[in-house]
Amino acid sequence: MDPALIIGLAPFDDAAVYRVSDDVALVSTTDFFPPLVDDAADFGAIAAANACSDVFAMGGRVVMAINVAAFPEHFPREAIVAIFDAAAAVVAEAGGTIAGGHTIRNPEPIFGLAVQGVVHPDRVFTKGGARVGDVLMLSKPLGTGIVLAGGDETQKAGAIAGMRRLNRAASEALIGVGGVRAVTDVTGYALAGHGWEMAERSQGAFRIESSLLPLYPGAREIAARGVRTGGDARNRTAVGSHVRLADGVDPAFDTVAFDPQTSGGLLAAVAPRHVDELRGEFTVIGEVVDGERGLHIV
Repeated sequence: MDPALIIGLAPFDDAAVYRVSDDVALVSTTDFFPPLVDDAADFGAIAAANACSDVFAMGGRVVMAINVAAFPEHFPREAIVAIFDAAAAVVAEAGGTIAGGHTIRNPEPIFGLAVQGVVHPDRVFTKGGARVGDVLMLSKPLGTGIVLAGGDETQKAGAIAGMRRLNRAASEALIGVGGVRAVTDVTGYALAGHGWEMAERSQGAFRIESSLLPLYPGAREIAARGVRTGGDARNRTAVGSHVRLADGVDPAFDTVAFDPQTSGGLLAAVAPRHVDELRGEFTVIGEVVDGERGLHIV
């Protein structure tokens, strides 16, 4: 294996990291998906924020992105322009520039980006490293999947606004305080899956306080109505055996934990002394405790 490859497939993380020099490493990632919202500009902005998030989860700085697109033959030109323009604006807000891309014909529209960033080779955030006593913090609310599936227009607008928001400020806050043990971004694998990845890599138990979980407006009520997405079942199949819901906890929080997120927040395990410095960008949701590896929702 190339010794300059700091992070690749074994073990995988939120992005690949390649050492270029003693003080610069390249962070590389890609993500793309079909539309999950009706408005073309929202689709482009969310796709861009979601793709950039992996770089921020590694502690990196976004520098460049290229579009990855597929559209039907007669897809409206104005919709394509709106998608590209919105994505470019978000990448610029992230600190980077759209430098190219590739588009193919496809029966269903698909859009995303390949994003490149930079980070110091010795300051890369990874999923592993959380210690007993660390505090678990989350930078965005949960519930995008079920809110888009079952919410009213106002509730959906709240989730869309959150998905358009970058994790740049949250990542920069983590970089600024130090004492960060482990980081990931919560996306399609849900809080349950991404939290399990961190717990497994860290050889620890993550105690999640259900009463502290930040939720998008309407998410708890929508979950209580039984709304689920297809990803919920897949996430349960993958990691359900590693997640426990304590007796007496509202089952809606179990739904939220397995709900696939798009452009979700950063989940970070940090030293307790830095919690107050991070409260402007993060919400405390639990702690790392002694016990069997996994997520324990109480």
